[in-house]
Amino acid sequence: MDAELTPSSCLDCTADSLFSVLALCSHRLQALRSPLFFFSPREFFLPTVFSRTGYELRILHIIGTLDPRAGGPSNSVRRIVAAYPAIGSEGEVLTLDDPAAPFLRDLGCQTYALGPVHTRFGYNRRLVPWLREHRDRFDGFVLHGLWQHLGWAVRRAIHPHRPYLVFPHGMLDPYFRRAQPFKHLKKSAYWLLNEYWVLHHANRVLFTSDAEARRSSHSFWPANWNPCVVPYGASAAHGDPEALREAFLKRHPALRQPDGTPRRFFLFLGRIHAKKGCDLLLDAFVRIARQHPDIDLVFAGPDSSDLHDATSPGLKARLVSQAAVRGIAHRVHWTGMLYGDQKWGAFFASEAFCLPSHQENFGIAVAEALACGRPVLISDKVNIWQDIFRDGAAFVAPDTAAGTLRLLENWIALTPAQRISMGARAYDCFHRRYDVPPNASGIVDIFSHAIPAPAADPGILPKAKATAL
Repeated sequence: MDAELTPSSCLDCTADSLFSVLALCSHRLQALRSPLFFFSPREFFLPTVFSRTGYELRILHIIGTLDPRAGGPSNSVRRIVAAYPAIGSEGEVLTLDDPAAPFLRDLGCQTYALGPVHTRFGYNRRLVPWLREHRDRFDGFVLHGLWQHLGWAVRRAIHPHRPYLVFPHGMLDPYFRRAQPFKHLKKSAYWLLNEYWVLHHANRVLFTSDAEARRSSHSFWPANWNPCVVPYGASAAHGDPEALREAFLKRHPALRQPDGTPRRFFLFLGRIHAKKGCDLLLDAFVRIARQHPDIDLVFAGPDSSDLHDATSPGLKARLVSQAAVRGIAHRVHWTGMLYGDQKWGAFFASEAFCLPSHQENFGIAVAEALACGRPVLISDKVNIWQDIFRDGAAFVAPDTAAGTLRLLENWIALTPAQRISMGARAYDCFHRRYDVPPNASGIVDIFSHAIPAPAADPGILPKAKATAL
């Protein structure tokens, strides 16, 4: 294994620990200022913590879009909010999406859509007044993402009246400084004007790994905030794996042999974006395709141009053309965005999941592949690679052409028995590290051991009924 990074020791903790952070930040903030705070639930709840027994924390999550095509942040908000009821708390979401957007239906929580907006910055004149009007109904706020009007609004309307957390979702990674130097210069000006202060005044800035937390301090100056490493997770598939697999193959008949047996294939699932290393994956597949005619490659996800991403327009079109020129177009399949059972069916039908990304904060799709018992072939720029590699569920290599080729070759070199064994380790890795339900039950245990709060605790507000916009 050629990765040069050395494994780090990240303390085990619950995936939804942000609840506990919000419950405590008003009372213990000054006592917990440290260079890098790793959340340990039982240590965090000191004897002076006020109890929320019999009272629901109400948290508002603020995000630019809940469109599933936007990737990790939108999916993480859905996952976090879905975990609230199990621990006796309540989550609501504020977004800049169009209220008529179809993906806002059946979310299972109160959602306030103030959009649509027409720029990537997402300026919305209703945002600050709305937050000022409704802020006292919430115990705390979680801002997801950076570089939008949302941060400006939180700074003006929420601070210092209510505690809030910021989830950068990998947007402070130094990769972007190298990949987009001109954009970095523009961001540097906005950093000093606003974004730094949003992070500096936050009660906690949340990261999904110690690697992300440490790397984030090297992108901009100054970099002084209260970091907290909280583990992430994903939900496992529901349903019969074989039925899900067959449903996927039925919709994509090109993935069957003439005799009806399924073809073997590597799976990439995510945005078709240069950052994800899609070009590296296709190039590596081209180099092994002739020697291994029995295996295909599937790209499942939206093209970056579909999301109006000016940094990498039309990458899919270039990759399709490249596959045609190399004479393997019939073995490279493009399914578009997959949802629900079709997504899980793709995982179960695949041999292994590939993500040779140049920068990956967490990689929810990585965890989902593990949940389906599928080993992952990933670069050493996926921040959680070390734990998965230690569990024997991944091949890891640098995010280069040679490294990506080595990932495919290492998998092909395995015997069928070795692949089955690695798949079992992948499944165990998910349930040990990334499964959501056990993490949520850990939060329930934390609250059950909290000290009762004084009746006059000003930090506890009466619950108010949400009103429609």
